[in-house]
This record gives sequence, structure tokens and C-alpha cells, in this order.
Amino acid sequence: MNVGIIGSGTMGSGIAQVAATAGCSVKLYDTNTAALDNAKAALDKILNRLVEKGRIDAGEKSRIQDNIQYVDSLQSLSDSDLTIEAIIENLEIKQKVFSELETYVSDDCIIASNTSSLSIASIASSLQKPERCIGIHFFNPAPLMRLVEVIPAVQTSKEVLDKSVAIINNWKKTVAVAKDTPGFIVNRVARPFYGESLRIYEEGLANFATIDWSLKSLGGFRMGPFELMDFIGNDVNYTVTETVFTAFYFDARYKPSFTQKRLSEAGYLGRKTGKGYYDYNENGKVVISNEGEKSHNDKLAQYIFDRVLVMLINEAADALFLNIASAEDIDNAMTKGVNYPKGLLAWADEKGIDWCVSKLDELYNEYHEDRYRCSPLLRKMNRENKTFF
Repeated sequence: MNVGIIGSGTMGSGIAQVAATAGCSVKLYDTNTAALDNAKAALDKILNRLVEKGRIDAGEKSRIQDNIQYVDSLQSLSDSDLTIEAIIENLEIKQKVFSELETYVSDDCIIASNTSSLSIASIASSLQKPERCIGIHFFNPAPLMRLVEVIPAVQTSKEVLDKSVAIINNWKKTVAVAKDTPGFIVNRVARPFYGESLRIYEEGLANFATIDWSLKSLGGFRMGPFELMDFIGNDVNYTVTETVFTAFYFDARYKPSFTQKRLSEAGYLGRKTGKGYYDYNENGKVVISNEGEKSHNDKLAQYIFDRVLVMLINEAADALFLNIASAEDIDNAMTKGVNYPKGLLAWADEKGIDWCVSKLDELYNEYHEDRYRCSPLLRKMNRENKTFF
């Protein structure tokens, strides 16, 4: 199978590695030849590390490398059966690239975007054959993260959806099929992990270190929200939040935070700038939380964990209520896409649907803000004494 990848940044290079490892003939395209050289050198370094660890042998390393060609002409992708675009999150630029690409590839070529938040329908509208367009969203780093969201647009044919799912399954990835709505599954459902944690901080209830510690120690999350935002980059995380908020017609549940906006404006982007919610040394290790040491107040920690968890559960339940994806795909997306310790709907069953409804109603009664409205699905399930699984 011939696969074309557009964009040789971290994500594009990672997808190229995945496809090449699966035995595909890959062409990695970029207009910047220096970026292509960097991608080639980075892959060599990654594969050498895998050889050193005994994950692959020298023969497998050569096979993967031989499966990838580095090209600086979009026309070089003309023999592709599948192309995946992984460039800047700008709709006009993507549409322009897709429109040109379509003039080179065959009528049967699937044209996919790795966008994390833009409308697949809008991207597809740039094509003469929009039914061939689909979202295939990998998570970073693509070779390691098991989940891939596959997002059909309203224009996408069933044949293209079925083929895309089969291809990604053959690449040994877990597929979650999602409706073409802002943030798809993961970037939608995960918003409260950041947003509610920021809200708790802005209310003065706890500092960054305390909130992070609470969610890691009680919830089993690998990273706290402020550690994770610093890892992702406050500019990137804020932009996704703002995009989702705008795309949902300014629904209060997705409201961005002034705290994160100000850090982003100041250039305090996290690990990559050495300063964010925490200060970092040259090795990327935390030097100090900018808000002091964590508090080991067990009652406060429980309050923080319960509040963030129930908001995450509510978002997952609403995604199911609105048919964004199946319950299985939603839970798979959160455990395999962002390494949550449990699927949120399974977690809801464990805590009790009555507990979820009660906690959300407590928050709504306290604040009378629409962000705390309980999903109709949770209310219905509570009345009928049902569980998700």
C-alpha cells in the first residue's frame, strides 16, 4: 500500500514511522528540505534506540527506513492509496493543500486530515470529490499511543470510512469512530481536566501543586493537569480550549481561563520555555511550583478529585447522549488516547450514577452556572437505575 504523509514535523514523522513499520511504502512530503533532513535523522535516532533496547533488530530498522522516501514535491504523492495531512491547524492552508493534492492523486485515493479540532466537513468542502475525505487523528507520539480517532464528515462515503478503519486496524492501532463535532472525543471530553482544575485554582481553593497531587494520588492520573498543560504547551492547550469554546457557540462548559490566557500571552508556555505553572531547569525537571508547595489536606484533596472527576464523567456521558461515539469508543479514547487510569463511563458505574447526579447538582446549586448542568443521560439512567456497562 502506498501512503503519502504531508508535513514532516513530529506528528507527520511519527505517522510515517507507524505506516512504514506496518509494511507500507511511505512518501513523507514537506516543502522545507531541512525539515525533511531533520525528520530522517530523528527517525534514525529513534530506531537506534529501539535496536539498543532489543525491541527491533538491525534488519527491521533497515526495512522501516527503506519503506520511507523523503520528497519535497506534492506531485510525488500521485501514486498514493492514502494521504494523511499533518500540518498547521489552519483551515485555509489545509483546504489549499487538499485542493492541489486532489489534482495529482487517483480518484480512489483517500485524503485524510490529522486535525485535532477543525471541521472535517469544512476541509472536505475544498475537494471535487469530498466523499473521499476523512479525519484520521493520531495522538502524540504516534508510534507509542495506541488510539486513533477516525472521523467521517457528512460527505464521507461508507466505503471510505470502512477502508480507513481497516487500514488503521492493520497498523495495530485501536480505532475510535467519532462524529465530526468540535474536539471529536478526546479533546472534547478532556476539557474539564484542565478547565475545572483552573477554576478551582482561580477560586483560591488550592495551588497548582496541590491540585496536581490530589488528582495523581487519589485518581491515579499519570500527570496532574498543570504538569500536563506545561508538557503540552500553554499556547497549544489554550488554543484548543478557545477553538472548542467558539465552535460550541460559547457553551459555558468549555469556557477558557484567564489564568492560562495570561501565561500564554506572557510566553510562559511550560517546559519548552522553562516557565509555566512550574519553573523548569535545563533538563526539563520541575524546580518549583510558582504557587508554593502542595498541601497534604486530605479533605481538600478529596473535594478537588471528586469535582474534576464528576465534570469529566458528565462530559463523557453527554458525548454518548449526543451520539458522538459509542460508550466503548469513548472509554477506549480516554484510556488509550490520553492514558487515563480508567474509562470515564466505567468510572461512573463504579462511583454510582446517583453519586454523579448528586455531585453535579451540588455544584449547580452552589454556582447556578450552566457549566455544571447535569447531562440528561445521567438523570435518565439514575431514574431507571441503569449503568453504562
